[in-house]
Amino acid sequence: MIPNEQQYTPGEASGAHVEKKDGDKWTLVLVRELRHSPEVVWQALTDPAQLREWAPFVVDGKLDKVGATVNLTWVGNPHPIPTTVKRAEAPRLLEYNDYRWELERVGKGTRLTMWAAIDRRFIAWGAAGWHIAFDVLDRMLSGNPIASGNAGVNAMKFEGWQRLKAEYAKQFEG
Repeated sequence: MIPNEQQYTPGEASGAHVEKKDGDKWTLVLVRELRHSPEVVWQALTDPAQLREWAPFVVDGKLDKVGATVNLTWVGNPHPIPTTVKRAEAPRLLEYNDYRWELERVGKGTRLTMWAAIDRRFIAWGAAGWHIAFDVLDRMLSGNPIASGNAGVNAMKFEGWQRLKAEYAKQFEG
């Protein structure tokens, strides 16, 4: 059982769209308004200990400097991927591998936008998984964590996962 699982059900599929539908990799864009400053969100995006709590991967080093190279290990894949930070402009822009993150101050909070190149066969899975991961991130930063440990491991265990995946699949048809 996931701690606090009964207290969390993901909301409706929203804030995501697909920008590029070329070939086997599509670009998923997910936008989320968070209640925390860009500086706080930046730390959650770059610090291995914080990433471990909410992201669907773990890293063995910080992602906060251009040229930093870490091993990134996705949930369910035992093979680490060497990952080099391409852009790091704290606290507004981070880019590595097939991911780009932009942080924009909105009042006292942050508009977080993620671009991710994902195999088109799994685009709805990716949207649903990141939707839940962003919820876990927001609650973690508020001091009210949804689950302890990696959200990616637990994403499909949350009530509402199948519904959310189906909603995103319907949105992305066409």
